[in-house]
Amino acid sequence: MDNIYQKVTVAFLAVLSAACSVTAPIPASYQAPDKTTRQIVRERVSAVVLTGRKDISSWTNQQFMIEDAPKDADGGSAAPISDDGYFLTADHVLVGVSDKNVFIIYANGGKITTSKARVVWRSAKDDLALLHIPMKTPYYYRWSSPARRISQGLPVIHGGMATGTKSSIGILRTGLAAESWMTRSRFFKMDIRLEPGDSGGPVIDAYGNLIGINSAVEFLIPLETAIFIDSEGVRPNIRKINELIQVDRNSNPISNR
Repeated sequence: MDNIYQKVTVAFLAVLSAACSVTAPIPASYQAPDKTTRQIVRERVSAVVLTGRKDISSWTNQQFMIEDAPKDADGGSAAPISDDGYFLTADHVLVGVSDKNVFIIYANGGKITTSKARVVWRSAKDDLALLHIPMKTPYYYRWSSPARRISQGLPVIHGGMATGTKSSIGILRTGLAAESWMTRSRFFKMDIRLEPGDSGGPVIDAYGNLIGINSAVEFLIPLETAIFIDSEGVRPNIRKINELIQVDRNSNPISNR
């Protein structure tokens, strides 16, 4: 992503201060995301950083000063999904990971922490990846119920590091049926405009429940003029993700302490 260290700086300084918000009209039948929802996002903002450096603590300890930033950094956003260090991100965020180290910077309720991350699972088809850091992550997202339908028109905000702390309230353009054991990862549309750096971040409802993960933004380009259409997110089979996590816990008991 372009200038990722600048986006990380903006995102995590916003964690330490009040974030601005833009609201849109919401149908009366829905609960709109509010200040409490935005606080949930700020407490959980997470960035994925790919760099050749073996340690980025000097950068994070200096409040992300540009002078200390790893100049080869790339990456995006992530969403903490357990209390023991598991995060989801978009698979395309990890392009180029083969010759770099992966770090996660985690808001941790305002006490920002950094850790080297281990790639547990990747799926290019689903544009999803599961990462793990060897530390407790008490501020994490709980999934919206897989047993219930997610309705088209549901108000949502997102928690990507580029624009998440000031995300406008949007709506889902795509409804999702209740999940069964055969359900595959499903892509959905929303009318929130994402920017580079937001990929891999969470899409959440008014109650702070995780709907899915930011994946892409779509533009119509007539006569070389880009017009925003929709953004895209992906919702995995939650049972599969939980199974992957449990298998990894059993296989790596020391790193999961």
